[in-house]
Amino acid sequence: MYAIVDIETTGSYAAANGITEIAIHVFDGMEVVATFESLVNPLQPIPPFIQQMTGITNEMVANAPSFATIAERIYTLLQGQIFVAHNVQFDYSFVKAQLKAEGYELNCAKLCTVRLSRQILPGYPSYSLGKLCRSLGIELANRHRAGGDTAATVALFRKLLHEDTANLIGKSLKRNSKEWILPPHVSRTDFDQLPTKPGVYYFHDKKDKVVYVGKAINIRYRVNSHFSNDAPTAQKQKFIRNVHRITYQECATPLMATLLESAEIKHRWPRFNAAQKKKEDTFGLFVFEDQHGYKRIAVDKIKKNVPSLFHFYSLADGQTVIRRLARTYQLCLRLCFLQKATGACAGEFATTCKGACTKNERVSSYNNRVNHALQELIANQSFMILDKGRNGKEQSCVLIEKGSFYGMGYIPLKTAINDIAEIKKLITPYRNNSTIQKTILLFKENFPEKIKALSDFN
Repeated sequence: MYAIVDIETTGSYAAANGITEIAIHVFDGMEVVATFESLVNPLQPIPPFIQQMTGITNEMVANAPSFATIAERIYTLLQGQIFVAHNVQFDYSFVKAQLKAEGYELNCAKLCTVRLSRQILPGYPSYSLGKLCRSLGIELANRHRAGGDTAATVALFRKLLHEDTANLIGKSLKRNSKEWILPPHVSRTDFDQLPTKPGVYYFHDKKDKVVYVGKAINIRYRVNSHFSNDAPTAQKQKFIRNVHRITYQECATPLMATLLESAEIKHRWPRFNAAQKKKEDTFGLFVFEDQHGYKRIAVDKIKKNVPSLFHFYSLADGQTVIRRLARTYQLCLRLCFLQKATGACAGEFATTCKGACTKNERVSSYNNRVNHALQELIANQSFMILDKGRNGKEQSCVLIEKGSFYGMGYIPLKTAINDIAEIKKLITPYRNNSTIQKTILLFKENFPEKIKALSDFN
């Protein structure tokens, strides 16, 4: 038996909205054998634009039964049946959530007449219920009312059963079928081509613009998880309505997937990616000589046309690096702008400064230690991460130059890598950002065996 359902609601997702009308036609494949139709008091105001679209007003539902009153009847009609609707995820998410709130756990096989229509009746300009029914000559009375839309969906489903020579409906009901979980506009081919490997996936809207970017260790599994749950959230319904195509980029390692995801979010600015979408201040490490000839190290915001040695994504990150250099190479805290007070710095009293701040150390001696500190920093902050490739003929390469992510790609195993210029020819450049920076630093700490200093290749 098929339970063909249509609902009207106060909004687009179940977590914060209610049902205003429901219609259920139990269909045996030939005839409708039972019906249930009712207005429902949603126990919240109906937005004016929805009142205009459906014709259901606050006054009409004021004396209608609440969902709690009719929940048992609805559960009895639906449980054990095949739940059919035009965009089934929307209707099912509302009904399941409302039933759960009343203590009923609905579990039904599902069929989406939008997806089935695209497969069984291809070539129509639109698969919205109104336009498709008009194209097929199916009568649709009382559009945007549950009873009228359900009756039209029954007629459409009857036609789909008749035209389904390839048994697509039967295949969609198999346990391993993903038909019912996919958004109505997404081709099954898009899902079937997804690999079970690390990488980045993209959700496109009807204009083919990327609206979401995600990373995964297993692309197919992760994409499946976006749609397979019955979460009654706004995010879930936005995906269902807006995703029309899925594409992907395979990556050799989870690290590369994480870096690519972050770079793509910053580049494409996808509509549904909330994280990582903020402007970032970039700080630089600057070196200059003061009027007495002492080399001074400072961290400040990047300035246009002013060269800096390294990039940081917070003032604190830069100052942490300078403090470490000051301790290691006995640099003056005041000349490194880590102490504002005039006179001798705290380091001189602690014997970690040799007196440059009070002119008690020769300029050449102090500057020599500054140069050694910067050379050590350059050597420590310029490296490659070499790891497995996508196949046995290559290896992956992530290049970090002077503490900044340059890019990544794949290098044939037989290629002789002798210098940075050669490496850069084989990889794709990307813009650096704070997420990438932190990801690489954490990886460097956890997997030192995969870090190759660039000096090893010179």
